[in-house]
Amino acid sequence: MATSAATPNSLSFFSSSFFLSSPRQLPRKSVSVKTSRRSLSITSELVTLPILSFTGDKIGETYLDLKSAPPETARPVVHRAILADQQNKRRGTASTLTRSEVRGGGKKPYPQKKTGRARRGSMRTPLRPGGGVIFGPKPKDWSIKINKKEKRLAISTALSSAVESTIVVEDFGENFEKPKTKEFIAAMNRWGLDPKEKSMFLMMEVPENVMLSSRNIGTLNMLTPRTLNLFDILDSDKLVLTPATVDYLNGRYGAEYEDSEEDEEEEDGEGTEAEKNTDAAQ
Repeated sequence: MATSAATPNSLSFFSSSFFLSSPRQLPRKSVSVKTSRRSLSITSELVTLPILSFTGDKIGETYLDLKSAPPETARPVVHRAILADQQNKRRGTASTLTRSEVRGGGKKPYPQKKTGRARRGSMRTPLRPGGGVIFGPKPKDWSIKINKKEKRLAISTALSSAVESTIVVEDFGENFEKPKTKEFIAAMNRWGLDPKEKSMFLMMEVPENVMLSSRNIGTLNMLTPRTLNLFDILDSDKLVLTPATVDYLNGRYGAEYEDSEEDEEEEDGEGTEAEKNTDAAQ
C-alpha cells in the first residue's frame, strides 16, 4: 500500500475537481482499436500506527493492513465509486407538465380573426403563463451500478492514502459521564486535532454521551462501520480510529478478506449518518 504525506483534501490524487468532472464521451464511430488487457493488481502494505490514550499519551502501537489499487488505476477506481455514490443519492423526482397535462384550455380563448391579436387555439400553450413546459424534466432514475468489490477497493484505497493523517485513540466512551462539548474539544486538542479542521471519527458503536458531546461541532463526523462512506473519507482532514475499528478495517478491507452474504446486506445499507437519522425520523 502506497502512503502519501498529504491529506485527502490536499492530494491532487483525489482532487475535488476531478470527482465533479464527467468521463469524456467517445465519438460513436466503428473504429477498431488494439488494446492490451491486463488484470487489476492490488497491493497491500503494513503500516504501524501509535495508540493514544484519552489524555494524549502513547500507550501502544497497532497496524493497518489494507488493500489499495496501484497508482495507475487508483484514480479511476475512486472516481467511479464517488460518482456512483453521488448519482445514487439523486432522487430524480423533478417533474413538469406538458401542454397536454395542464388543466383547462379546452375552449378557444377568442376568435381566430378580426381581433388584431395573435392566433390562439388554447390557453395551455407554452408561450403563455400557466401553460405547458417544453422539454421540461420528468421523473428519472439516476442510479448507476458499481461492483461491490470495486467499491470496497475504492474505500480501502482512500483509507490507505490517508494513513499519514490517521490517529488511533483508545475507546473513550466511558470517559464521558455526561454530555459536554467543552470536554470533547479539550480531548481533541490533546490528540493533536484542530476543531476547525474536518475530522472523521470511526467507531464500532457511538455512546450516547459521545454523540451528544460532539454533535455541536460542525467540522466533525461521527461514523460507524454501517455509515462509513467514501465521500466523508475524502472530505476529512483527519481520521480518528479506535483499536476495535482498526481490527474491523483489517478484517473487512485487508488482504485476507472473503465475501459473504452478510457483507452484501451490510453494503446495501451503507450511507451517511444524516441519511440514517432522516430514515429513523420518518
